[in-house]
Amino acid sequence: MPKVDNAIILAAGFGARFVPLTYDIPKALIPVKGVPMIERQIQQLIGKGIDEIIIVVGYLKEKFDYLIDKYNVKLVFNHEYSNKNNLASLYIVRDYLKNTYILSADNWIRENVFQSYETESWYSCVYIDGPTSEWCVEIDDIGRICNVTIGGQDSWVMYGPVFLSQDFSEIFSRKIYDYYHKPNIDNYMWENVFIDEINHLNLYINRQSNQNVYEFESLEELRLFDPIYGNNTSNRSLQVISKAFNVQECDITNIKNTKAGMTNRSFSFMIGDKTYLFRQPGEGTDKLINRHHEKAAYDIVRQLNISDEVIFFDENTGEKITVFYSNTRNTNAENDDDVQRSMDILRKVHQSGLSVKNMFDIEREIERYWNLCEDQKIIMIPYNETYKEMKNLLGLLSGMDIEKTFCHIDSNPDNFIRLKNDRVLIIDWEYAGMGDPIMDISMYSIYSYYTKDQMDKLLSVYLQRKPANDETLRLYMYAALGGFLWFLWTEYKHSLGVEFGDYGMKMYQYAKDFY
Repeated sequence: MPKVDNAIILAAGFGARFVPLTYDIPKALIPVKGVPMIERQIQQLIGKGIDEIIIVVGYLKEKFDYLIDKYNVKLVFNHEYSNKNNLASLYIVRDYLKNTYILSADNWIRENVFQSYETESWYSCVYIDGPTSEWCVEIDDIGRICNVTIGGQDSWVMYGPVFLSQDFSEIFSRKIYDYYHKPNIDNYMWENVFIDEINHLNLYINRQSNQNVYEFESLEELRLFDPIYGNNTSNRSLQVISKAFNVQECDITNIKNTKAGMTNRSFSFMIGDKTYLFRQPGEGTDKLINRHHEKAAYDIVRQLNISDEVIFFDENTGEKITVFYSNTRNTNAENDDDVQRSMDILRKVHQSGLSVKNMFDIEREIERYWNLCEDQKIIMIPYNETYKEMKNLLGLLSGMDIEKTFCHIDSNPDNFIRLKNDRVLIIDWEYAGMGDPIMDISMYSIYSYYTKDQMDKLLSVYLQRKPANDETLRLYMYAALGGFLWFLWTEYKHSLGVEFGDYGMKMYQYAKDFY
């Protein structure tokens, strides 16, 4: 009987179903019964003499560093954790596959299921009565898993740790390598590889009680298991909601992560039968956004009845609670009606006569973002020439006589939402202030990755007439300046560990092309 060589713990993911707890801590490090879930598994492994433990980390990777000293584990960083599934995690540690346990860091196991020696490859499975969306297994007469379906009824499901024998690992590591290099595998889990190759790989069922292996799907499930999470999570977001509505934390239900914005993070929740949205400021926003100005913008725009309804706003922290609108969609910059409705909204804002004290000065903001990047030790030398070009544009702009109006500034199509009654709202007034209304049209254009022809058409739609030469000139100038501004913004956020793919380079290209 071969001795178990090591264990690989997959801990790179965000844990979206556990927001807001996972805004501050990876799901694997959430304590259950007083001990972080990953530590309980590490302790169980060490208790069986398995002391080579490799942990694949990603989200908030630095939070795992203490485990090196405490348990002598090895941490391996998966730089693709935010855009690929766990196939990428197993790929980068495939050379460790021997007689190996593979664990999900967010499992909680009551009784130790690990052994110093194992005979054959297995996957832990629990039996679920009734319908389930889990991965359901079919087995043959000797307990070999011969088929897997996603979803089923009254079935054994794949749930918990896995053991791979040396023979299995030698074949499987090659499969992992081959699949990782195939196109369109970003959403692939390593289990998908097993399912695709099931006829060539012998993996057996290891029946476990569902009272022994747990995988908590939500904070509400955890509340039922560990009473401390009823009213004492020590989580800032839940404390703010509790105080704002004068309720206990356990009254905050149906918490769901929402699509992450570029600046902030947010989640929906229910109090009674009403749904709300909580906005938590993202990394570095204290340096990027003046929340007092944002609060003033929300206060004044309320009278136009075109924005989201604010229930709570802390202008010191930027935490915000708004009414959650169900059955909505973001507008589409390629949909003519959506574009027309969005331009109607911006025109209404610009012509409203509303005013706030702060001015959105794009020259000042470019200078500020440039300095933030330098403070973060970002090497800006390659962009010095473009910086000088932007200064030339700003000099030209300063000589123009431009009437300033109340502007949104962050006029991304995603910030326009269509309600189920077909009404359109514009949300997220973080950058709002007095400025050139044509700046809003340029921002909409570059956020939409518009071509020059599309930008020209958009300006005509907004103006409801043929643009004058100086209006077209300003459209192009703000496309360049805005592109450079948001490029700097992206570089700064990147230095704080936030990834936006090729967005920053696309913005930089607008700066170069439209200069």
